[in-house]
Amino acid sequence: MEHSTQPAGRPLPGHIAAALARAGGATDSAGQPWAGRSLSGDDARIHNFEDDDGAADAGYLAALAALAAGQGDEASVVASLATARVFVPILARLVEEGEAVIGQEGKEQHGGELHGDKQADMALVTLKAPDGRTALPVFTSAEALAAWHSEARPVAVYAARAALSAVAEGAELLVLDPGSAATFVVRRPAVWALARQHAWTPSYSDPAVAEAVEAAAAGVAALRRVEMHPGAGVASAQAGGSQLPGGGAGPELRVVLYLEDGLNAAAVQSIVAGLNDAWARNETFAERVDSIEIKLQRAAQ
Repeated sequence: MEHSTQPAGRPLPGHIAAALARAGGATDSAGQPWAGRSLSGDDARIHNFEDDDGAADAGYLAALAALAAGQGDEASVVASLATARVFVPILARLVEEGEAVIGQEGKEQHGGELHGDKQADMALVTLKAPDGRTALPVFTSAEALAAWHSEARPVAVYAARAALSAVAEGAELLVLDPGSAATFVVRRPAVWALARQHAWTPSYSDPAVAEAVEAAAAGVAALRRVEMHPGAGVASAQAGGSQLPGGGAGPELRVVLYLEDGLNAAAVQSIVAGLNDAWARNETFAERVDSIEIKLQRAAQ
């Protein structure tokens, strides 16, 4: 994924700015600069979460381990984040200071002269997913954040607050611990649920989604049966080549259509387009499904 930051001068989300202020701005609450912090030992203590040593949340680690062992599911991992503290990376950047107007050559000017004063600004870091969507990286430990970007400042917030930041920034994904041994992606419906502090059910096991799928399929005579399964993008590759059965970026939902024999390509295309249109217009489906793949099968005679 590619790194990016907020546009210059754009304010940070309110709770991130507040957390940053409580952490001491350019310095910590003891007046010590953040620059050069090792994020280990005493440096790992985060001041807006008292007695926080910067370690990953035990509940999240347990849920992730259960998922990897085939004894848990990705819904449990997301549920563990409801009470977990995470770190949002913030980077300093230089921006133009003062009021400015655009001159005839497109340069910023002030009082008829080029204005070149600089000031430090804090920017929220975002990533570009392979499919072009914006993702907000968050880290379960200060150590993981430091390994990812040595100059990023860790701002401690609850994961639900991080999800709220993602929504505010137009990010559809939360990426936990990118670049680490175990990376987990929280997809858009789960991000929204986490931000609203609601429980989340994956679309492939959501009865309300199944009802929407079946309602659209009911009016298609050539469609004999429809099934829902986890999509190919649910699993995610981990360091070392292993696969985690959850936390992938998508496609998240696989819909299998069992069609009668004798249909030509145009008829099949018409059926798929009609179903896609019906699902897109269904509010429940649109809100609870992040991405979909459709597989066609011949119905048994």
